[in-house]
Amino acid sequence: MAKAAPRAIEGEINRLRSLALDELRGEWRHLYASEPPQISRDLLVLGLGYRLQEIDQRGLGKATRRKLKTIAKNVRKTGRVGPAPSISLKPGARLVREWHGRTHTVTVTEDGFEYAGTSYPSLTKIAKKITGVHWSGPRFFGLQSPDRPRAETRDG
Repeated sequence: MAKAAPRAIEGEINRLRSLALDELRGEWRHLYASEPPQISRDLLVLGLGYRLQEIDQRGLGKATRRKLKTIAKNVRKTGRVGPAPSISLKPGARLVREWHGRTHTVTVTEDGFEYAGTSYPSLTKIAKKITGVHWSGPRFFGLQSPDRPRAETRDG
């Protein structure tokens, strides 16, 4: 099937908008070869419009299919669609970490973090300043998401 001109797809979507609910359900059966879900008329039009474009574009691109597979794998593994929720730190909060017998205190600011009188955009930059090597800043300071087991931190 040759690609339709954008105007042709737009015209077809406008035609769908003018159909009655029973006619939309018939279109759904034709395009999806399945019974339509029990959803609103507006969602049926959107779903049918999507299907017309999908057919015209010959399906999803490789990158999109790969991304969807990754999301599906994550859902099976964690039960969540997105990444683990991050920890929210409010300005004024203090993070304390002992490293090589010295206590390091970081203050959360509106724009990032303050350590030893200097502003930093990330905890990772502070962790590198303290240790001299790359560390995940949140991990260095012991910040974990609420549902993730806390990992042991190394102290050199």
